[in-house]
Amino acid sequence: MFINRGDELRFLEEKWTAGGVQLIVLWGKRRVGKTELVRRFAQNKPYVYFLAESTSDKAQLDRFSQSLAEFFNEPLLRSRGFRTWEESFQYLKETERRMILVIDEFPYMILSNPGIVSLFQKGWDEYLSKGGVYLVLLGSSVGMMETEVLGYRAPLYGRRTGQWKVQPMSLSAIGQFRKGHSFEDRLHHYAVAGGIPAYWLQFSNEKDFFHNLRDSVLRKGEMLYDEVEFLLREELREPRYYFALLQAIAQGKRKLSEIVNSTGLPQPTANKYLGVLSDLDIVEREVPVTEEKPLKSRKGLYRIKDEFFRFWFRFVFQRRSALEMGRPGIVIDEIRRELSHYSGEVYERAAREILLGSSGLPFVPEALGRWWDRNDEIDLVGINRSESAVIFCEAKWSSRPVGLSELKALEAKSEKVQLNNDGMKKHFALFSKSGFTDELQEISKERRILLFHGETLVAP
Repeated sequence: MFINRGDELRFLEEKWTAGGVQLIVLWGKRRVGKTELVRRFAQNKPYVYFLAESTSDKAQLDRFSQSLAEFFNEPLLRSRGFRTWEESFQYLKETERRMILVIDEFPYMILSNPGIVSLFQKGWDEYLSKGGVYLVLLGSSVGMMETEVLGYRAPLYGRRTGQWKVQPMSLSAIGQFRKGHSFEDRLHHYAVAGGIPAYWLQFSNEKDFFHNLRDSVLRKGEMLYDEVEFLLREELREPRYYFALLQAIAQGKRKLSEIVNSTGLPQPTANKYLGVLSDLDIVEREVPVTEEKPLKSRKGLYRIKDEFFRFWFRFVFQRRSALEMGRPGIVIDEIRRELSHYSGEVYERAAREILLGSSGLPFVPEALGRWWDRNDEIDLVGINRSESAVIFCEAKWSSRPVGLSELKALEAKSEKVQLNNDGMKKHFALFSKSGFTDELQEISKERRILLFHGETLVAP
């Protein structure tokens, strides 16, 4: 299945249609669908796909030579290969053929040869930019791509003609993998797989949530069983420290001081490793949405951003011995006990996507996120200072309809939010798994309060 990604495909197609040479950079976390996106774009077009590997620079060049030899049907090139990267760039220029050249996992080439980016910069300036190549560089090491390829000090800076960070899919888009199932079912699967297409493809549409969980996540030998350990060991030199940090955050240690105390790591070391996890889009530092200087805020809390990592460290990591002994029922029982509360946390995060995708939103927020102080918190606050507007939102994952009391509680908390703008117009939105009382629905029509049942806007 190939779902969504319309904006990304349009971007790539527009660059192709524009003609001329192009240098496009695509990056994003592993499994997010970058490779499939490019293959879908390149089908029915002349293209070469080269996947870099964790090997020597010479081995990379030899394999690259073979890829071009096969595309151009050059027996001589197949037998001798290129002696240098510059020679390969010169060859591509001289062919004068318009083609797409995809280099996947470009960071592996950087690791094999730290000077490769400078070689590509020279190759682009002297050869490729004068030929007909539509060059696409892909990478899953988010930090390395942003520093070594896109960064101001990077040799290729200023050469790219376009870039796109491929993000995980939204709940509404990725939910198409579960067509015909309820919103609750889709949210439960989203709580495990997040917006990563490769993970959703592991689930059977014929099975319910717990059977998919047992058969695709908790069963030894399946792709997702070792996924977290595979990714961490693939990306990191000292994975044991990262395991300790992620476990601490999953257990509710969200302040830096709490994480340091839990792991025993020195604060500078913890800061460094948390920064690496942030570069990989696994962890993020969250501050109240009202903070005007987020980087300097002392209210920062860490959270596991990646849904699969978050689920795995919450429910699976400490119970791996039971799974190794073939006893997934122990883990499933624990998940059953906590699923309602855990789904509520996921629904709070999903509310952000649902709100932004709604046609009923009274304004476009310039800032959107959680708010909290020592005593209270609000799931979602959207602010547009230029329009003097703010919207306060709460998401409730309960078995009973949301009523007037929840609205009043949200209104009371909204009075505590300091926005330094007394003239802001306030709006309110409520999200509910189980719908709303008749009384609240009537009031919502009068006051234009947004009510979302699941992911559907039902009022006003």
